[in-house]
Amino acid sequence: MGDEAGREPARDPQDLERLLVSRERAGDVDGMAALYESHAVLDCGDGRLLQGREAIRAFYAELVAMGRKFDFGDQRPAMISGELALTSTRLPDGSVTAEIARRQDDGTWLWVVDQFSIAWRLDPRIARIRTEVRPASRPLTSNA
Repeated sequence: MGDEAGREPARDPQDLERLLVSRERAGDVDGMAALYESHAVLDCGDGRLLQGREAIRAFYAELVAMGRKFDFGDQRPAMISGELALTSTRLPDGSVTAEIARRQDDGTWLWVVDQFSIAWRLDPRIARIRTEVRPASRPLTSNA
């Protein structure tokens, strides 16, 4: 059973990312917002925290109007504990998302917290400098 508009529900927390990207590509802003609980929090990655489905919908409406298209990424297996699930996806640009979903009374899943990026792709020039500064034969130790 889908939502009131007949959209496919997320029967597994792993469905949420695929549904979000598919709906964004189709320009279905209401469908994107429907993947969030009514008081969900979205960290847009630009210093803004949005709270509530209507604020999240307005944000996605701006993105869709600008013609931005999300990419499908490499979704990691969800970590599920009771009614909560942690989901994460590595995007093609190397950034990593993190989300918390909650199982609803009807068994479907909605996001409660969504953070666009918890880690950015490491610039290869920085990675090269780091390996040149720290010899590989010397392990890192802790003073704890």
